[in-house]
Amino acid sequence: MQAKRLITYLVLFCLAILMLMPFAWMVLSSFKEEDEVFTYEMTWFPAKITFSGYYRALTEQPFLRYALNSVLVSVIITIAQLITGVLAGYAFARLKFPGRNLIFMAYLAAMMIPGQATIIPSYILIRKMGLIDTFAGLTLPFLAGPFAAFMMRQFFLSMPTALEEAAIIDGCTRLQVLSRVVLPLSKPALASLGLFTFMGAWNDFMWPLIIINRDTMRTLQVGLAIMRADIYPDWPMMMAASVMATTPIIIAFLFAQKQFIESLTFTGVKY
Repeated sequence: MQAKRLITYLVLFCLAILMLMPFAWMVLSSFKEEDEVFTYEMTWFPAKITFSGYYRALTEQPFLRYALNSVLVSVIITIAQLITGVLAGYAFARLKFPGRNLIFMAYLAAMMIPGQATIIPSYILIRKMGLIDTFAGLTLPFLAGPFAAFMMRQFFLSMPTALEEAAIIDGCTRLQVLSRVVLPLSKPALASLGLFTFMGAWNDFMWPLIIINRDTMRTLQVGLAIMRADIYPDWPMMMAASVMATTPIIIAFLFAQKQFIESLTFTGVKY
């Protein structure tokens, strides 16, 4: 049994190393001079560590503006999906109203529709509303999503109803029960949903590319693609910009790691 476990750990370790190799190459290349990135003999470590790539990314390109746009869009979408996901998930899990199961099935059906199929109708709607080149146009189609409602509903169904029933007997309304009893117990699910939503909004490329025309409104992913589109791209600068664009996702995951793991193992209230 120990030998089998050792082999399993060894295989997982090798897979982890393979997955980290591209990221390590990106980080190390961001500290290289331009002529060191592509050489006949592959070298992992820079001959001389330089931060010129980071300097050029921050001074020659509107990187900070792109980053600010991405932060605003991601935060707005994440907060909105947390609110709408909690309200819809709690309604589907606890409230009884006509057509509840039918509406929930429609939510599940919406999850099966690929995002590419809704891009053109969404663009036409946003254009008719006059929201091209605006933060409203970037965020409006994503303020609510079926996955958020589905995830929170499943989490609420796994929670016992005893505490909620006691709060209702004490005179709490449904909204008070949700805010004072349910939400404090839902931190793992909220952290996981927030992490998934933030990552999706931060890494989104297709929708900002379609909806934005002005350079000052571009998000980080679109800005990185514009940098790469040059005839002679500055690869150390590109690597440095990619490292800085990846760092917020890593930080968000590290902060939400504990709650994320708890959400995967949560089976009810801990006694």
